[in-house]
Amino acid sequence: MTGVEAAIDGIAGPAGPMVAAVAFRIEPGSSLALIGESGSGKTLTAKSLVGLLPSGFGATGVLRVDGRAHPLDATDASWRRVRGREVSLLLQDPFTSLSPVHRCGPQIGWTLEAKAGRRLATRELDDAVAKRLDEVNLPARVARAYPHELSGGMRQRVAIAAALASDPRLLIADEPTTALDASNQAEILDLLRDLQRERGMAMLLITHDLGLVRGRTDEVLVMRHGEVVERGSTATVLSAPEHAYTRALIAADPALALEAGRSDGSDSSAQLADPDRRDRPDDPGVRAGDLARAARTPLVAATGIVKRFGLRTVLDGVDLTIAPGQVVGIVGESGSGKSTLARCIAGLEREDGGSIAFDGQPLAPGRRSRTPEQMQIVFQDPYSSLNPMMTIGAILREALAVGGRRPEEVPALLELVGLPAEASSKRPAQLSGGQRQRVAIARALAPRPRLLICDESVSALDVQVQAQILDLLGSLRDELDIAILFISHDLAVVRRIADTVTVVWQGRVVERGSCAQVLDDPSEDYTKLLVAAAHRDSTGRTTVA
Repeated sequence: MTGVEAAIDGIAGPAGPMVAAVAFRIEPGSSLALIGESGSGKTLTAKSLVGLLPSGFGATGVLRVDGRAHPLDATDASWRRVRGREVSLLLQDPFTSLSPVHRCGPQIGWTLEAKAGRRLATRELDDAVAKRLDEVNLPARVARAYPHELSGGMRQRVAIAAALASDPRLLIADEPTTALDASNQAEILDLLRDLQRERGMAMLLITHDLGLVRGRTDEVLVMRHGEVVERGSTATVLSAPEHAYTRALIAADPALALEAGRSDGSDSSAQLADPDRRDRPDDPGVRAGDLARAARTPLVAATGIVKRFGLRTVLDGVDLTIAPGQVVGIVGESGSGKSTLARCIAGLEREDGGSIAFDGQPLAPGRRSRTPEQMQIVFQDPYSSLNPMMTIGAILREALAVGGRRPEEVPALLELVGLPAEASSKRPAQLSGGQRQRVAIARALAPRPRLLICDESVSALDVQVQAQILDLLGSLRDELDIAILFISHDLAVVRRIADTVTVVWQGRVVERGSCAQVLDDPSEDYTKLLVAAAHRDSTGRTTVA
């Protein structure tokens, strides 16, 4: 019997049962999506199928691959004979699965030699690696590159080539496109879909992005609190969900809400029914507020910014203006220069040309000319930016001290970002992803900055938590009159929170304007391609609007 069958009786951890019984079958060449918010049990479910559960966790049940049974409670030695041969795991961040100190070719070669059970001759190995790279649409020269020399999309393609080099019968892709821009997301998932069908391979796709699931998977399992609450064909579940939780997930997804004509507001419920609320000229109160902000003296004025890394010009004469209390979005594909521009403004990179002024006063390149009260930055991954050895209270007291504020203000700071006072005694590992990001925002707000820079700060979160963080940022802007520079590859997310959007391509600004103007009626070809990549048709393929 061919295909993949999983019958998980349950998964337990130190605190007790974590995942209830889950069963599914994936036919050869077919795919199943596992969706749900953080903590729903989807990643534990996936890891139980490759014997990679965290220490202290255990699963019972069986995985059958083409009729061969693999008990889920088998020893690690038994799983090593299964992993990479019958089942491969593709992780969210290719930096996690690729060694930074080895070139890409040898890393694919290790899998090829493990499958062959012998050392391959140099010419044979080089030819085999080149073939695998060609399968993922990469040139043979990539074999000589280190991962850090490649773009995010290219790194993920190398990781796919390495994962598929052993010709597995099941590929588990765990959030494989989270950190990529819209066009790269579509290309990677379309590539996986094509390879899976060509090979007759089963695929289990784990994602929090429901828009990416449509048209690229055959069936969907929706998980909540360790239980499957809905299952069915992808088209049916996304168009006519039966469970209230599934409907809530779809309502919270900015991309799906945008396509349904419900997106842009800062509220995940009522305002989703009021599209383009900020940008409609017939809304005089809101429109007047935006015009008043724009008329104020610019808080940040970046003019003619140039930045080079060696011989490569990353920013080539970029201008950007941010008014007090304004949310400015920056979009563009990976490597376009949007994060480098933000880092120059924050002083984390030294621009090679141009000027940056804050509240009318020129800033010298580098961090020394910036003060904590001027600006703070919130990064994509809060876990890597928060000290895992410190409690939340200690982290915030340190940030308050930098801003000359009293340590007694920790509870008020936590309340500001919607966290209970008792969170101060916990460490980052004890919090969910959304809670950690709230802590990162609280830490950034501790010195009372006038500008908050958010660099992909919601891209790694599931849709419901993402909606909560966006609502939080919107309310903080209104309460504190703080300006926000919001960088994202997700156009629907930018549309939802930003007043204006700037589109960057190959280090240059190609278009800017209100979100409705740029995203509904783009004038430049590159912007049109970005918008087309964000609006997927019913097959999941990108279409040019």
